[in-house]
Amino acid sequence: MLSRVADNLYWLSRYLERAEHTARVLDLTLNLLLEQHSDEQMRARMNRVLEGLFAEDLPENSSLYDMTNALAFDQKNFASINFCLAKARENARQIREQISSEMWEHLNALYLDVTKISIDDVWQNQTTHQYFRKVKEGAQLFQGLAASTMSRNECWQFLQLGRYIERATYNAHFLDVQVAELQKSEHYPVVAKDFMSWVGLLKCFTAFEAYCKVYTADLKSDRIIEFLLLNAEFPHSIRFSVDKMEQSLNAIEEMTEVKRSAKLKRMVGKLRSDLKFSQIEEVLEAGLANFLEGIQKQNDRIHQGIYDVYISYPIDQAIAQ
Repeated sequence: MLSRVADNLYWLSRYLERAEHTARVLDLTLNLLLEQHSDEQMRARMNRVLEGLFAEDLPENSSLYDMTNALAFDQKNFASINFCLAKARENARQIREQISSEMWEHLNALYLDVTKISIDDVWQNQTTHQYFRKVKEGAQLFQGLAASTMSRNECWQFLQLGRYIERATYNAHFLDVQVAELQKSEHYPVVAKDFMSWVGLLKCFTAFEAYCKVYTADLKSDRIIEFLLLNAEFPHSIRFSVDKMEQSLNAIEEMTEVKRSAKLKRMVGKLRSDLKFSQIEEVLEAGLANFLEGIQKQNDRIHQGIYDVYISYPIDQAIAQ
């Protein structure tokens, strides 16, 4: 596989995952805040959510309208929905021969459908939920089409690799920001006093129903954090994402027979072991923020390792294989 193709597939999947996550978090946050808090509290909470979505350049007195516009419609904000869909479509356009026609047609239609909508279209008509739902379902349908129409070759594995490294990185940062805010409450770690905030956190990971099936509806802060961080079976947990990253990298190595990936495998294996053998009590005692920051830093190194091995490696290394 050409390194250019691998790069396009990797970032196509990362941008779609980011668009879906941004839409889900914005949708839930707006609904929860409108139901519970004053305008001033809503702006303050949204600013913290923006920090979790890597958008830190808005003034503190920005309105909810401005914040929603920045995260959904601003083409210059690299976390915004429109920016991510445009980048995903452009990456797909460059490798149309590597993905199925169903995947391309769906992504192109999703981009054209979503980007023609303006902030005023959804804000004035109070249809933000429908808009965010369109984005979420569109991204999920693309992944379903990929699963149904692609051979399990290198192209498929690079799509999965991009999807799960984005999910692991994004969720580690978001969990760090949100739990840090919840820990500021005078009621922490008692969930009942901040019940809707904890439920909102689970729903941002699409985890509320899955959590209840494992632990029942008796919400406890340490169990929630454990489920989102260390659960091996839930698709949006950080451990599950890292497991999938390792599986994809192992498959890519086997298919490509690249011999310079030992360092990359060690990095991924170490991260997976840290998550597999960690106990939530130990993580919380040592400091959740430090643990999550470590995950983000390791993911950054893994990302660079992927580039060094498969995408932007020196030509003499390829010849030497």
